Amino acid sequence: MKLRSRWLIRFLAAGIALVAWCWLRTLRLKRFSVDGRHHPADANREQFLYAFWHEGVLGPLCDPGQIKVLISQHADGEWIAQICQWLGLGVIRGSSTRGGCAAIQEMIGASGAQTHLGITPDGPRGPRRQLQPGAVWVASTTGISVVLLGIGFARAWRASSWDRMAIPVPGSTVCAVLSQPMQIPPDLDRAGLDHWRKLLEDELQRMNVLADAWAERIHREGRHAAGPSVAEITRAAA
Repeated sequence: MKLRSRWLIRFLAAGIALVAWCWLRTLRLKRFSVDGRHHPADANREQFLYAFWHEGVLGPLCDPGQIKVLISQHADGEWIAQICQWLGLGVIRGSSTRGGCAAIQEMIGASGAQTHLGITPDGPRGPRRQLQPGAVWVASTTGISVVLLGIGFARAWRASSWDRMAIPVPGSTVCAVLSQPMQIPPDLDRAGLDHWRKLLEDELQRMNVLADAWAERIHREGRHAAGPSVAEITRAAA
């Protein structure tokens, strides 16, 4: 039976967030940026729209920084939103299927704020790892550059949900590989949106291939295993 009381959800979410906070403190986050930048970037100088697959949503919670993430208005999204807020992550409610227009308008309004934006472009219900056009439209409308974030887990349990959400094992390592910022042209027509949707989807897949390979290396060799090599980046970009 689903809970409908916002107060009860908020109370229970606070308890879960406390456990999650303690658990997240045991994780080690390793970042690699293809262009050598530090992320999250200083939002006072440059603002980005970070895009990552729905299954890796727990990864950014290791270091939320100044970021607001789009989360579904569905019942399951309420739990996630409350937990994220308790953990200090900004939240914008909505999705491509529910509350999407209002959420996108809020994201556009936030483009002038001192915060980054985050989106899971295959959420809230999939298909898994298929990028929906909302991220392209937001980036095109706001002029904010997109940074694609591949997330790999050295050790993790996988849920049986549509996205096979990853739940990292306590004490394990989370690997994040970030693309170069990508500027989406304004005033795209339908063909332009589809072109950039496919381009971003392919690039996000490549970032995840690099992140997964790094995480697997850490699992085999230990936490000091090197990040993606020039050869790996070149192969992923081919």
